Amino acid sequence: MDDRSRRHDGDIGELSGAARAAALDAMVADLRSPDPVVRDEQAYGTAVRWIPGLDVAERRWLGDRTAGLFDDPGIQARAFAPLVLARIADAGDWRQEWWEAFAGWYPGETDLRGYDPVLGWVHAAAHGADLLAALARRPEQDAAPLFELAVARLLADTGQVFDAQEDDRIARALAQILCRPGLGAAGSVGWLDAVSAAFRTGEPGPVPPWASNTMRTLRMLYLLVDRGLLTPGGDGPPSTVTHRKAVLDALAATLAIVTPCLPSPSGRDQV
Repeated sequence: MDDRSRRHDGDIGELSGAARAAALDAMVADLRSPDPVVRDEQAYGTAVRWIPGLDVAERRWLGDRTAGLFDDPGIQARAFAPLVLARIADAGDWRQEWWEAFAGWYPGETDLRGYDPVLGWVHAAAHGADLLAALARRPEQDAAPLFELAVARLLADTGQVFDAQEDDRIARALAQILCRPGLGAAGSVGWLDAVSAAFRTGEPGPVPPWASNTMRTLRMLYLLVDRGLLTPGGDGPPSTVTHRKAVLDALAATLAIVTPCLPSPSGRDQV
């Protein structure tokens, strides 16, 4: 029986037993498809609809299978894994093994294309940021590893300049982390130390892609910290960053290192 015969277009609640398991397995298989209609519109769209209705065992099975896609040879499979894991995290399930698989993949992914004319949306950097944002919404999640992973992705050497608003998505994830109510002031700004150190290594000449990506991410983050962060659905009042003034000053000081016309408010750019 091939995957097409096992697909189910209706609600997962319409299935039970072996048919239900087969439909979930076919959905995971379709997440590897190079056809953007099969992968994005059908498989991922199905995952979004089904995940809230799965039981805990099914969500954990799906999370295990999805985390395994980080080792897949196809970029489309690797890049869509964090989207599905984000929906599982939003549904209330998360495992350390999934984090380890994600953290082992995200900073080192070399295929950072936004849109490909054959594969459709690839968007690995943006999709990974969406998982970081979902994890930031979990009260029990420690913020420090989320900051560290986002910074590792930004500072990783790459030849790809973000061209499909990946920087905005990473900024949104960072803003989500910064909105956590229990986050301390030191933790809210300390993650920028690694960025500042990297910026200080700059030399005259063309701006490296990683530096351009990071600068634009921090500029968007400054706007989100200043104006507030809307929910993914855009409803309700914007969330406010827990230590807004401190983060704004730290961002301005960090950007002043690479922006000669920008005054530093706190001296963080001084050696």
